[in-house]
Amino acid sequence: MTSHEARPGHSPFAACVTSQKGNGASTMIEISPKEIAGPWVKGFALAEHTLSSTCVGDVESGHAKFETRRSELGELLYRLKFKGDESVLEAIVDTAGDFIGSLGFSADVVVPVPPSNPDRTIVPSVAIAEGVGERLGISVSADGIVKMKRTPELKDLRDRGKRLELLEDAFRASEPELAGKTVLLIDDLYRSGATLSAVTNALYESGKAEAVYAVTMTRTRRLR
Repeated sequence: MTSHEARPGHSPFAACVTSQKGNGASTMIEISPKEIAGPWVKGFALAEHTLSSTCVGDVESGHAKFETRRSELGELLYRLKFKGDESVLEAIVDTAGDFIGSLGFSADVVVPVPPSNPDRTIVPSVAIAEGVGERLGISVSADGIVKMKRTPELKDLRDRGKRLELLEDAFRASEPELAGKTVLLIDDLYRSGATLSAVTNALYESGKAEAVYAVTMTRTRRLR
C-alpha cells in the first residue's frame, strides 16, 4: 500500500509529558514513550509493560513460578485487564490524555483496536479510548473498526509472518464514519505490531481514513 504522510503543519507528536490527575489531586506516573514504526503516520507506546520476570521456583503442578515486576502503567493495565479493577481506569486515561494533549494532537475521531477476546468483562482498548475521547473532547467510534473473523490469541505465536497470515482480512472499517478523517487509534499492549498494522491498513483501505496515528499504553520488552 502507499505510504501516508502527515499533512503540512500537522505534527501531533513532538514531546513527552507524564501526569495523572484525579479527585483534585495530582499524581505523577512515570512513562517512557518510544516511537513505534508501522503503516500509521506516527505512533508511540507509552511504557514497557514488564520490567523483569524472575523464576522463583516451581508450583505443585511442576510449572515454573515467576515474580514479575511491571512498570507503573503496566501494573495499572494488568489490574484493569486481568483483575477487572476499574478504579485504575482514570489514572490510565489521564496519563494517556496528558501525553497526547500536551503534543497538540488534532484528531477527528478516536478508534479502539478490537479485542482478541471479546468475552472479557472489561475491554481495555475500548474503555481507554472512550476515556481519552471524553478527556480530549474528541468523538469516539467504538465500532469504527469491526473484527470480521475470530482469531486465536496471538501472544504465544512467535512467527510474525504467521500472525499476519491469521490477521489477513480480519478487520473492516466503517467508510461513511471514517472517510477523510484523522484517526487516533488506541490499543492497550504493543507486542509485534501485527494487529495494530492490520487494523491501520483496514482504516486506510476500507475506512478511507486520511491519516492514522497510533498510541498504545504499553509495549513488551521484546517486540515479537
